[in-house]
Amino acid sequence: MGVTETEFTQALLAPDLPVPEGLCDAAGHPAGRRFAVYRNNVAVSLTRALHEGFPVIARLLGPDNMDGLAGLFLRAHPPRSPVLMLYGATFPAFLEGLEQLAHLGYLGDVARLELALRQSYHAADAEPVDAAALAALPPDRLAASRLTLAPAVRLVRSPWPIHDIWRFNTEADAPQPRATAQDVLVVRPEYDPRPVLLPAGGAVFLAALRDGVPLAEADAAARRAAEAFALAPLLAELLSGGAITGIAPASSEGEG
Repeated sequence: MGVTETEFTQALLAPDLPVPEGLCDAAGHPAGRRFAVYRNNVAVSLTRALHEGFPVIARLLGPDNMDGLAGLFLRAHPPRSPVLMLYGATFPAFLEGLEQLAHLGYLGDVARLELALRQSYHAADAEPVDAAALAALPPDRLAASRLTLAPAVRLVRSPWPIHDIWRFNTEADAPQPRATAQDVLVVRPEYDPRPVLLPAGGAVFLAALRDGVPLAEADAAARRAAEAFALAPLLAELLSGGAITGIAPASSEGEG
């Protein structure tokens, strides 16, 4: 009797399950100890991948707690890709679904920020626009232009101070996190992702750009969300971070 893929996967990820009956090695002998070694290696690899993919979460919880969570997670969410660098996409939601971590409500969004940094690192390359090209447009043409954001750009919005928490756990002498909601932009200048704390209205502006809204309309939406929103500093941040890869001026037909 053969072993189904489901039976094999379930036994592989659950150390308390016996070796599937009928599973043999290449020589036709019962897998037994070889399967146990393989199962342990898989669990260790996936656990290490979560530690490396979510180092701030591991630091916040401690290594032993992270190991325990990894054991729970890998059974409920086995890899869907052989590429370990992609593992953990559902980890933020998993953290939010654990009753024992309900008092640490920020964990899910901190994990989303770490995931966004990793996704940004592995995103496709795209040539950023020259700042001079943007500056050369007449004000009315610039206002009607649509800006294309780089594939590496990510936006994480949170009711928690996720940027402060990330800094406090990754940078020496970083200040204590403030009790405030924070939205974070991830850019990737020179292939090195970095999180940027957005001003009030910044996330609304970026979401509008991402949806293809012209620059002036995105600016107006941001100002409705936060009267003090300033466009120039955020545009400068996007340009320095290589986050703008295309400028589509309004066509002459659309202006008629």
